[in-house]
Order: sequence, then C-alpha cells, then structure tokens
Amino acid sequence: MNPFLWTDLDVRRALGLRTALAEPDVEYTGVSTDSRAVTEGQLYVALVGDRFDGHDFVAHALSNGATGAVVSRPSPGDSDTRIYPVDDTLVALGRLASYRRSALEAPVVAITGSSGKTTTKEMAAAALSATLRVHATRGNLNNRIGMPLTLLAAPTDAEAVVLELGTNEPGEISALAQIARPDVAVITTVGESHLEKLGSLEGVLAEKLDILRHVATGGRCIVGDDPPVLAERARTLCPRVRVVGWSERSDRGDRPARAEVDVFGRYTFDWKGQRVAVPMVGRHAVSNALVALAIADQLGVPARDAVRGLASAEPGAMRGEFRRIGDLTVVVDCYNANPQSVRAALDVLDGQGASARKVAVLGSMLELGQRSAVLHDEVLRDALSRKIDLIVATGAFAEAARAAHQTDARLIVADDWQSAYPRVRARLHGNEVVLLKASRGIRLEGVLPLLAEDFGARDAAARLEAERVRRAVEA
Repeated sequence: MNPFLWTDLDVRRALGLRTALAEPDVEYTGVSTDSRAVTEGQLYVALVGDRFDGHDFVAHALSNGATGAVVSRPSPGDSDTRIYPVDDTLVALGRLASYRRSALEAPVVAITGSSGKTTTKEMAAAALSATLRVHATRGNLNNRIGMPLTLLAAPTDAEAVVLELGTNEPGEISALAQIARPDVAVITTVGESHLEKLGSLEGVLAEKLDILRHVATGGRCIVGDDPPVLAERARTLCPRVRVVGWSERSDRGDRPARAEVDVFGRYTFDWKGQRVAVPMVGRHAVSNALVALAIADQLGVPARDAVRGLASAEPGAMRGEFRRIGDLTVVVDCYNANPQSVRAALDVLDGQGASARKVAVLGSMLELGQRSAVLHDEVLRDALSRKIDLIVATGAFAEAARAAHQTDARLIVADDWQSAYPRVRARLHGNEVVLLKASRGIRLEGVLPLLAEDFGARDAAARLEAERVRRAVEA
C-alpha cells in the first residue's frame, strides 16, 4: 500500500488558503480526525460534533505525532506546528477529500440505496478484487466524515475505489457525491427510510437520485429495477443507465437466468455464461449480486473472474448473518430496518425450509416520522400473513399490534425485547430458525447472549441426553 503524500502546497490548494505561504519541503503522510489514532507526520482535522470538539484534542494529536492541524478556532500548538484556519472543519475535510479524488487515477464507484448498499458494496469489492487492487469503505463509514476519510485513505496504487454513501437528511447525498464524483454511480433500491427528515418516498427518491447528478464526465449509472419509478427517473438524469434486477424492467443481460433456490434460501443463477452462487441468502441478495457484477463488468473485470470474486463476499456484522447457537439457527439482521428491508428479512425466514419452525423477533423501525404507525401496522400484518410459527412484536410493532387488537395465538406483544424474552424462551423448542430484525438503535443483538446461555452447545447436549434418557425410560 502506497500512501498519498500531502505537501503543504496541496493542503493550501485544497482548503483555498494562500499558496504563496507554502513551505516546499513540508509533507504529510495522511489525514486523521482522531487524536488517539494519529500517526507520525499526519495532518489532524479538528472536527466538531454534538458531544465532542476536536479542538480540545489538538495538543494530544500533536503529541501523538501530527505535524499540522486544520482548525476553525484558535488551539494550542507550538512553533513547529502548521495551523490551517478554516470556517468549518467538516467542510474542510470534504475539500481535502475532493482534492484527493482529483489526484486519483483509479475509477471511483459510489453506491447508495435505501436497502442493500453495504452488502452490495462488499459484493462489488469482492468481485472487483478478483483482478484489481481495490480500496473500499470499511463497515458503513458512509456519512460526511466516513466517506471523505475513505477517499483520503486511498493508496496511490489502488486500481478501483468503492465508496458507500448514506443519508438521513436532505442534501447529504449531494454533498457526498460532489466530493466523490463517481465514474460509476449506483442506486440499489429506494424505499420508505429516514422519513423523519426526508418526509416521503418521493423525498427519499429525490435524495438518492442526487448521486446521479454528480457522475464524472463520461461516467455510467447503475440502478435497481425496484421501484419502477427509479429507472424512469434515472434515465432523465444519466445518459447511460444500466437497470439491474429480476423484472422485465431490467436490461436483458442484467437479469438472473435459470435462477434456482435451495431449501435454505441460497440462490444460483446464470449471468454472462457463468453460474453464479450468491454468497448471501434471499431473493434480495440476487439483486445485490447483479448490481455488484454489473459494476465489475463496467470496470472491465472478466465475467468468470467477477463471479469467482463475488463468491468470497461475506455479510457484514449483523447484516443477515447466520449463527448457530446450539441447535438454533439465528439470522442476525439488526443493523438497519425499514419496511423494505424487514420484508426482505421475512422472505429469508420464509425460505428456511418447509420443515423448520420459524420465529420472527421484530423491533422498531426508527426514523419513519409521521408514517411510523401506519408502516409498522402494514409490516406486522405482512408478517402475520406468512407461515411463521411465532412472531414477537416489540416497540412500535407492539403498539401496532395493540392498536389493531391483534389476537393471533402466534403473537407475543411486549414493550421491548428484554421483557419479551422470558415468554419467547418458554415457547422455543431449541431447534428453530430465529430472525432478529430491528433498527440499530434498538440493540436487538442483546438477545444473542441470552439465547447462548439458554440454548448454547452445552445446554443443547444436556437436552439431547435428557431426551435420550426419557425415551429409554418410556421404552
């Protein structure tokens, strides 16, 4: 990995400061916003957040090796410290990232969407990595801090850069896309998410479409085929749009051919003469895989190599992870939740074999604004319409169940997962498939240690032994 070396002149040009004052022999080995993680020779940017002010840690950053700092108010330093004064350090971070983007020789892929963007990013990075050196967003560092830092960390020998762009308020995608200026701009799908600030599905659509308005000259756009309006609107903004998905709205070469699914919900399909084994479960994972393969195809990766690379992708933590706890299979999908992603998770649960006993533990979908009650009611009714053996409605789902006077015997209603768990425990046999689905703020993964304590391997062995003894006695 070859880091990009910043000169004093580079920094001043990026920030719009006087270049006549630049010192020709001054270089920085990188950019950091964390005073604890600064390494020798880096430039420190003092960000200001709701619960912290990076200016309070300038001295700490310098003691850790930083040799320059970007600040918006006076901060302690010494005579050897180069201070770059700006009006807003968050904007300055974006300007530094934009400057780095201009120096990149590698094509940039930027991915957004209401659901599946992190999974698609991981799949795309895996598919591209079969033949290219790829630098990609780690985890979900997709906001106005994380995405610029990803760009700033791009090594000079990268052959492809894959960025994830997230939003929860109007204008955020536009701000990020202006920095990224993607050669390939991607929207996985659009659904009712972050309605608290984006207002409506139309507001979400308008926000996501902003990524297409900032495609680099000669760039391409790739969008999913759901909802139908996404492709229609994309074509008005981008002259070269590739539509990917299951339906006839998608381009003929970007649909899954001869798709087959096994009893666990894992799909295989044909694409460009290759048999694709999707590394994650569910029908929606096929759509994500198709987007990732289209990205690889766009950057010139041969189909055979892209398919091989895709197979190595793994789900991110708590993003549709499958875990074994004793004889339980637990689908941990607790990182994000909106109506679209909850329905996709329920599809995954549906696909776990006809003989499996199925349990859905549902926690609130956050940031849905005035539509929250209606959407929780609709999704709960969807869950109840399926062949799921036990449905646990907590938080806003519990409110929806009470408001609708739901009395289904399969339903457990509780204010939160903590109070629900004893009742859930009493109704589990120990061999179910259990889905955990909620927004990140609910911390639904807290159920996992409880399940491990009650149904872990040691307990599973004990139960098997007890069952063997019981049968022997009855015989």
